[in-house]
Amino acid sequence: MIPPAFEYTRPADVDEAVRALADAGEDAKVLAGGQSLLPLLRLRLAFPELVVDVGRIAELRGVREDGDTLVIGAMTTHHDVIRDPLVRRHAGLLAAATATVADPAVRHRGTLGGSLAHADPAGDLPAVVLALDGRLVVQGPGGRRTVPARQFFVDYLQSALEPDELLVEVRLPKTDGWGFHYEKFHRVAQAWAIVGVAALVRRDNGRIAEARVGLTNMGTTPLRATATEEALTGAGDAEAVARAAESAAVATQPSRDTSASPEYRAHLARVLTKRAVLAAAGMG
Repeated sequence: MIPPAFEYTRPADVDEAVRALADAGEDAKVLAGGQSLLPLLRLRLAFPELVVDVGRIAELRGVREDGDTLVIGAMTTHHDVIRDPLVRRHAGLLAAATATVADPAVRHRGTLGGSLAHADPAGDLPAVVLALDGRLVVQGPGGRRTVPARQFFVDYLQSALEPDELLVEVRLPKTDGWGFHYEKFHRVAQAWAIVGVAALVRRDNGRIAEARVGLTNMGTTPLRATATEEALTGAGDAEAVARAAESAAVATQPSRDTSASPEYRAHLARVLTKRAVLAAAGMG
């Protein structure tokens, strides 16, 4: 289909991009890799008066260290996230999960920031960043502010970004020494996950000392399986992990669509959580 008519601008830096967004107000959309926005335009599900293309802004790309934190520019592509040695060393869960996103063509164009700002609960990376206790830095006319991932995802396709704000970087605490695994169930490689589970595990003396479990597509936002996280503390064998995984769907609101019923998604959450945690803990 043919998109609706819109104005187009390609700013050279973040300040210029923020000014363009502020001038347009709610009638603007940000174009990053375009893997989410362009289909919406073609299907006429979005009608922006202005598209702000941030693809030229070099300062939004790249990975660096800031003490115990890994800082990833919002325009860093999935391909670059997967290959970056700092990400692989200090945020292995992100690299592993990103490698499962769609297909190589999408991974070469799609960006970490675009995926997070789109705020689709069926997307792989929002739940991963949530499990990593990430913080998202946004910039608007009044300067920069930092939003914890648990507050960034507000509702279905809605984030804490104001219309005149731009996501500029993602800050992740380093998880050196943690085990990790991302497990998802989907029909074909390019399809959204019917359910996905991001698991992080820190072991001490053979038992799980701390666990984080992020859930993909189990509600209108990505979620943490807090009941399971609490139940995993002290688990030392596969049976204890299996018992903890039984509470993975507690306090979730999975949707009903042509792919799955809420009951089936709840079942998948329990099964995939068990698999992901066992793999992360090295008990599989």
